[in-house]
Amino acid sequence: MILDLDHFLRTERPYWLELQSLLQRLEEDPRTEMTCEQTLRFHYLYQRASGDLARIMMFAAEPAMRSYLESLVSRAYAEIHETRSRPHRLNLRGWLWRTFPRVFRKHLAAFGTALASTLLGLALGGLAITLDPAAKSVLMPFPELQGDPSDRVAAEEQPGRTTRLEGLKARFSGQLMTHNIRVSIFTLALGMTWGLGTIILLFYNGVILGAVSLDYINAGQTPFLLGWLLPHGVIEIPAILLAGQAGLVLAGALMGWGDRNPVRSRLSQVWQDLLTLIGGVAIMLVWAGIVEAFFSQYHEPAVPYALKIGFGGLELLALLLYLSWAGRDEKGG
Repeated sequence: MILDLDHFLRTERPYWLELQSLLQRLEEDPRTEMTCEQTLRFHYLYQRASGDLARIMMFAAEPAMRSYLESLVSRAYAEIHETRSRPHRLNLRGWLWRTFPRVFRKHLAAFGTALASTLLGLALGGLAITLDPAAKSVLMPFPELQGDPSDRVAAEEQPGRTTRLEGLKARFSGQLMTHNIRVSIFTLALGMTWGLGTIILLFYNGVILGAVSLDYINAGQTPFLLGWLLPHGVIEIPAILLAGQAGLVLAGALMGWGDRNPVRSRLSQVWQDLLTLIGGVAIMLVWAGIVEAFFSQYHEPAVPYALKIGFGGLELLALLLYLSWAGRDEKGG
């Protein structure tokens, strides 16, 4: 058999490199799961590389190529015929930079529903407090929010006011984290009500946020509002939305619209995604708790509002870029 080696290399090398890339992904993260199409493609590349190896076995003048293909084929063979259980080790970096943002994008429809529920509540809460300021006592759950915003701002901006949390910041931060994570898990769990409870809770949170925001805006305290809420709120609020997203994913698995698989099968398909989402929510809320205790509580003149607003804007931009682009492969997945 006569083999045009240059033509052979030009034709076959792209397939070898593709197989090598797939093997690298599988070896870096043994828990990587492939779709049916990806599995078929992997098997095709393995068979093609095996055939190429057989074709060049007779060419003693190409030991480097033969060695490369032997290594490639043996690695692929090991992946295909591996029978041992995949190690269940935590690859935090891979989970954080690939798995979590990919799972978020996988369930964008559920996130959109969670966002819409919150925005509807926000609009209603803002409208209610604008039309009837006396509704504060009903809409706002915390006594310190039911007074005049201008009085609160004046009190918060008093010299020495920032010392009230001295020695208590760590405890306050821990309380915030614990409370918000508990609320997030509850929001996810309410997916068992076919999503109705999740939507109601998101709507209620939106009502409170809208009422508080419009109360301060109507009182002319917008800079204080933004400086107070943005540093931690741009992480905390999306985290609650992600918890709502997880609850709606759970609801979708329970209802199974258009899916004739049994409930157990549908739940087995989403439980890892639910754990991923709520795990990401917990990390976000830990950060938000730290920022709220150690930064958000400081107001002018101690910390300029422009600095706090700018910090919150940078956080929001970083979060949007992370959720939109982190973990995308060459095909944009």
